[in-house]
Amino acid sequence: MTGPFPEFSQSPADLALDPELLARELAEELLGDPLDELDDPAIALADVAAECDLGLELLRGGHEERMQGLRIFCEHRDPRAPALLVPLLEASCPILRMSAVYALGRNPDLQAVTPLLALLQNDSNGYVRKAVAWSLSSYPDAPVMNPLIRALQTDIAAVRLWAASSLADAGSTGLAKADQAAGQLLQALRIDSEAAVRSNSAWSLGRLYGDLVEPRQLEVVESLLGAMLHDADLAVRDEARLALEQLEDPLVLERLQTLVNEGLLS
Repeated sequence: MTGPFPEFSQSPADLALDPELLARELAEELLGDPLDELDDPAIALADVAAECDLGLELLRGGHEERMQGLRIFCEHRDPRAPALLVPLLEASCPILRMSAVYALGRNPDLQAVTPLLALLQNDSNGYVRKAVAWSLSSYPDAPVMNPLIRALQTDIAAVRLWAASSLADAGSTGLAKADQAAGQLLQALRIDSEAAVRSNSAWSLGRLYGDLVEPRQLEVVESLLGAMLHDADLAVRDEARLALEQLEDPLVLERLQTLVNEGLLS
């Protein structure tokens, strides 16, 4: 999932790190924990512990050492890390701020909530705000709903698409929150100018479906059907169809089959 980015006065190349590459690598963390792929859990955990010890030392060093330490905590979790990560949210270098934000998504801590929300609202760097929108998915019990909604409504596309994704997590903690998140995602699915944002909104609506009551569930189904049939972008149509199929609702699946039989859906 990608989106356009704003112009910045300092290019990523000048900062000696490709933020888009880092963003892709970190987004892949959502698919699963890399530790699951290792054969020997005991050895793996020992290696991770040693790497985290090194990461803590690096975070206390200079710029380059901090960048290396941040990479470690973008991959691994350690309860000792947030105390050193949170102060980096105030770093003058946007790459340091962005990397610290991603690391705090991997290592969530309540002390990070207030400074993360401040960055989402006030940071001038779009890469940093995008990272915050992604990382807030790790803080569903914190007061992140309204800031994410505001970002979905007003920020650049790269931030909006991750705000749409994180709203699925923010809305998963109660019926009222689920309904509030769904209302905003339905609006984004209908009117957002960027296909990637509409696509992520469809995905999030599918995730929230089970947390919604019937009137809102019906609205979600109808909106996803409309996007599947009429959105101008193929990726959005495909994402809406996938969201509908993954609901595993017999009535919804029957409607999809009817559309196939009528030649309106392949």
